[in-house]
Order: sequence, then C-alpha cells, then structure tokens
Amino acid sequence: MASPLYALVDGNNFYVSCERVFRPGLNGQPVVVLSNNDGCAIARSNEAKALGIAMGAPWFKIRHMQESHGLVALSANFPLYGDLSDRMMSLVAGLGHHQEIYSIDESFVDLSGVRGDLLKRSRTIRERVLQWVGIPCCIGIGPTKTLAKLANHIAKNAERKPGSYPAGLAQVCNLAAMDRATLESVLAATAVDEVWGVGRQIVAQLKKGGIHTVLDLSRIDLGTVRQRWSVVLERTVRELQGQPCVGLEDAVSDKQQIACTRSFGRVVSALGDLSEAVSEFASRAAEKLRRQDGQACQVLTFVRTSPFRDDPQYSRSIVVPLRRPTSDTTRIVQAALAGLQAIYKPGYLYAKAGVVLLELQPASVQQTELGLEPDEDQNKGRLMDVLDGLNRRYGRGTVLLASTGLAGDRRPWSMKQELRTPQYTTRWEDMPVVHA
Repeated sequence: MASPLYALVDGNNFYVSCERVFRPGLNGQPVVVLSNNDGCAIARSNEAKALGIAMGAPWFKIRHMQESHGLVALSANFPLYGDLSDRMMSLVAGLGHHQEIYSIDESFVDLSGVRGDLLKRSRTIRERVLQWVGIPCCIGIGPTKTLAKLANHIAKNAERKPGSYPAGLAQVCNLAAMDRATLESVLAATAVDEVWGVGRQIVAQLKKGGIHTVLDLSRIDLGTVRQRWSVVLERTVRELQGQPCVGLEDAVSDKQQIACTRSFGRVVSALGDLSEAVSEFASRAAEKLRRQDGQACQVLTFVRTSPFRDDPQYSRSIVVPLRRPTSDTTRIVQAALAGLQAIYKPGYLYAKAGVVLLELQPASVQQTELGLEPDEDQNKGRLMDVLDGLNRRYGRGTVLLASTGLAGDRRPWSMKQELRTPQYTTRWEDMPVVHA
C-alpha cells in the first residue's frame, strides 16, 4: 500500500486574481477587494500588502491611499469568483486520485501512489490553471494535510520573498522529497503562527513556553501537548511529525447551522423594510438547507443597530420553534417574520439583520402532523423544487415570496456594491465582447 501523500493547491490572492483576469491593467497595482457593503478589505494584492494594508482593514481608514498610493478598491463579485473557482478546481482534480475542495480557492488532492516527477506534474497543473483560467496558484506537497498546507505557505513566501527560504521552493514545494537536514532547516525558518489550525491564543502560549518555530512544535512531547492543551493540538503535532491523522473528505459535511446575515447599505427604521430583508435572508437560508437535503427545527432572527454610530443602541434575537422540521421557504419565512415582530422596536436605526436555521436534521427523518394530509406536504416539496429550479436557471431572485418586496437595488436595505465589476462569466449582459 502506497504511503499517504497530499497536495494543497491554493489560488494566490484569489479574489484579486479573479478581478485581474478580465482587467489585466490591474497587474502590478495595489488592489483590495471589499466585503459586503464595501466595509473592509477581504482580499489584497501583494502590492497592497506591501503598503501595510491588513486583512479586514476598514475601507474608510485606507480610502486615502487611492490618491496617495494609487490603491484600487473593488466591491466583492462573488458570482464571478465562484465560477472561476469551479473552473480552477476542475483542472486541479487532474493532479491526483481524489480531491477535497476545502474552500473557494483551496483544494487538497491525494497523490498517494502517483508515479513520476511530482514537482514537474505540479508545475504543469499550475501552468495549465494560469493559462486556461488566468489564476496564479501555489502547490504544497507533504505526507499529511497539515504538512501540505505548510508547504503551500512556504511556496507562496518563497515566491513573494526570495531569499526567505532555500532556492527552488517558490510556487511548488514538496516537503516529502526533502532530506532530514533540509526539512528541519525549512521548519526552523517558519514561524509557529503559520501552522494550520493553531489559533492566536495557543500561539501566544506556545511562544511563552519557548516554542517559536514549526520545528520547535514538531519536537514537543505529545503527552505534554495532550495534558496542557488538547487532543486537537496533539493531532496537529503528530501530523507535523509525518503521521497522517486527517484524511480527505470525499463529500462536504452537512452544516449544523445555516445562517444568512447582512449589513444594510443604509440604516433602516421601518418594520416593513426590515420584514423584506428578513424574508429574503430566510429564503436564502431555506434554499441552502434544501441544497444539503436537510430540515430545520428552529429559526433564529436577530436585528441590531450599528455599534459604530452615536445613535441609541439596540440588539435583540429570538428563536422560534417550528411545529415540525421543514425546509419549506414559506414556513421558515413565516417563523422568521414572527420572530421579527416580537423583537422589533420602533425609533431605532437598524444596521444589520439575519436569520439562522438551527437543529438541522436530514430530510429523510419524517414526522407526521395532525391536520396535514400527506399529499399537501408532498405538494409543498414539489413547489420548492420548482422554485429552486427557476432560480438556478434564470438567476437568483427570479421567483421570490411577496414579503421580500421588489428585487433590485431600489430597496433601502440592499447592500452597497458601488465598486463591483461586471459578472463576466455568469451574466449574459456582462459577457465581454471582442470587436475585430
């Protein structure tokens, strides 16, 4: 049986790279992609990082760099990012036997038993993704997922900061092919902060105990780790030592909670406007729930004002139990609106609201209800199938519940996305046109 071997393929500054595919003039410029409502930086180009812009930096604090440093800011364009991610992942799948899509820009690939020059194979895949999709990426290879993730970080750092690691590790780094001395020198040059799954509090505790590098952590006594910290950190240390403890997940695990929350483009005070927003959030959450073939037993609704304003503050949430588990949009929206009615207070300027579906269970678990005929329940399921089908085919928001109001940016609670680029690959009207 072949020894375990994993690769992690990660798109570089993914959201920014997606924007540069269709706007090559952004190459070499400092670029940030902003969160919903253009609130803060959620992606930065290397040039923006060099200016000292931190992840999550509020837009109003860095806005002055537009004039002083030529900073370019763009609103998040998630339909475009999702489509380019799908294209990238389909190419990455050719690297090995099995693939686990870990996030929109990261994918683990099983390389166990794959013959030949893995560095050459990885560089070929990387060049193919760059040529066919336009996304630059780095690849890390290791005998465990934790080491593969670490190797990917080393490959990126070696590319961004030549001289930080030995030559030849940029873009593709294979820790499994290194001799012991080289591996230890690389681990010693990498801060313990970069280990996958080790949070800030634990990092602070480790550094206080004299553990500053990945090599230090890999040499720590397992019994001490288990006793002082947790089994989770012990598993991480074992993975750093080359002992696989986490395998690939062939299927995405069902979520235990499903949330849809948004900050508003403008503050909202009227109950009618809040009801529209909560109706849409509940509808989106119900659609996500059906996508994993689940049902919800409870619906949580919350509203809050902005803590960054000097207005009177108010924040409240409520959980409404459902009479029976369901994924029916109409029932979930009714429960969410009932919760909103209970917690709404006039006279406040609300900045955010959300809906969270709780106590999820598989749709295969059925409970009967007095007064509800089986055919009626089946008709509800068919109605939801038609609703989802139309929205998939013609675009999100094609068919809505009446309580959601009119679709579009005219709604006062709609998000700000003043700097969004066209949805080049997912919307016919935005498709680029080439003139001869």
